[in-house]
Amino acid sequence: MTQADTPVLIIGGSLVGLTSALLLGDLGVPSLVVERHAGTAIHARAGHFQLGTTEMLRQVGLERIVRETSAKTYHPSGGIISVESLAGEQLATYVKDLNEGVGAFSPTVRVFINQDVLEPIIREKAVELGATVRNRVEATAHQQDDDGVTVTLHDLDSDTEDTIRARFVIAADGNRSPMRARLGIDMEGHGVLSRSITIYFRADCTPLLKDRNQGVIYVHNPELRGFFRLDRAGKAGFLVINSVGADVTTDEAVNVGEGITEERAMSMLQTAIGTTDIPAEILEIVHWRAEANCATRFRDGRVFLAGDAAHVVPPNGGFGGNMGILDARNLAWKLAAVVRGEAGAALLDTYEAERKPLSQLTVEQAYTRYATRVVPERGTESAEPFIDDLTMEIGLVMNSTAVIGGADDGTRHMPPAETRGRPGTRAPHVVLGPDRSTLDLFGRSFVLLRASGDDWAPDGVETHVIDADGFVDAYGITSEGAALVRPDGIVGWRSIGAFTRDELTAALRSILATDGKPSTV
Repeated sequence: MTQADTPVLIIGGSLVGLTSALLLGDLGVPSLVVERHAGTAIHARAGHFQLGTTEMLRQVGLERIVRETSAKTYHPSGGIISVESLAGEQLATYVKDLNEGVGAFSPTVRVFINQDVLEPIIREKAVELGATVRNRVEATAHQQDDDGVTVTLHDLDSDTEDTIRARFVIAADGNRSPMRARLGIDMEGHGVLSRSITIYFRADCTPLLKDRNQGVIYVHNPELRGFFRLDRAGKAGFLVINSVGADVTTDEAVNVGEGITEERAMSMLQTAIGTTDIPAEILEIVHWRAEANCATRFRDGRVFLAGDAAHVVPPNGGFGGNMGILDARNLAWKLAAVVRGEAGAALLDTYEAERKPLSQLTVEQAYTRYATRVVPERGTESAEPFIDDLTMEIGLVMNSTAVIGGADDGTRHMPPAETRGRPGTRAPHVVLGPDRSTLDLFGRSFVLLRASGDDWAPDGVETHVIDADGFVDAYGITSEGAALVRPDGIVGWRSIGAFTRDELTAALRSILATDGKPSTV
């Protein structure tokens, strides 16, 4: 047995765990990531990355490489449609162009990029910024006390154990999270929706694509329901199948994976393609469960759930990985502030207060898309009204003690054009120059934005006087007002008109849950 120390231990070295390590490192806080698998993801998995994710990638200097890598495989303006089969009739258009109208709200764009391609990029940057990653290691036990968490680690290759001492733990260990189970935290929601399969294949579908955008292509016919994601050339990709058979109301219809054979999978693939004339090769068949559930708690003492450990959604809408990255963005700066002694313990309470209601909302929106796009025959009565994608990405509203002056009126989402710097919402994008945005000012500290005045600010706050068209209107202030933006790009406090230094200082101390003294957490 050996003893070591780390400010933050991250259990799970996939997308969310690695992003957490990356963001902590960007804030100067080292972490240890342990992952039971030998490396990063080996399957495409999450592939539709929304504005919250791409803005984070821009913040840490990875936007360019990610967009260039994406363009090698997927068209940058892919859409989302529904067809009887690739050879059959088009049934519906859900999204005409992945980035239509985005430019008015963000300096970046949505991208399609496979998770197995994105994860190594994030891992390399996280290690560069000070993270340590140990593969083939799993956490098997833990014990909390007033000062930290002692975690037992099992090295799967050497079959040896050691312990790590961490001030805090992020459990990003997936939808079947062993850490969540050890903590006794339940999941609640719609439960298991289907026992689905993903068929990875090669087949030259180019002649069937015609002028269709190749982002996501839903397939809906009497024999199966699911969706394709094909590469830019139309010659490889995967097919997800969520239900089979003409009567989708039966339990058998959504138990796709039971007894599946390669011969049966090939028949399904040919049905979805719509012809047997195109030679196809199945590379792998992966079994998984489509679920729509959220954890009853996101925290137990010094342990925080993030990603699929905290919430699980069907892939419809592309929310899964993006939700986890929003968890990481929300949690990383708070842990960093406490670790560095800049914030009080109560700041960490705001993680669950802010993320759980919005995660529940997103779980419901993913379920709505599953129910209406994949299996409407099973009934849509329990589905919440549809909220548009842009609102779900950059129009969410949070309320906690880390938001000062927000109206706790129950609002959880607003059209992005209407947020206008409201405390608790994402700070708006305003163009500052060629490829330069207000969003580029955020990420590593608190930022005070104002239209006039001096550059004074409390310790730990950067001040920027913004002389750009539309700034005052975008942030809902007068020329004498200001907005205090948190490191995660959320407006923490706003003064519509003139304010005093004492008011600003008090707001910052309230957000950080400190009276100005160092944290002892």
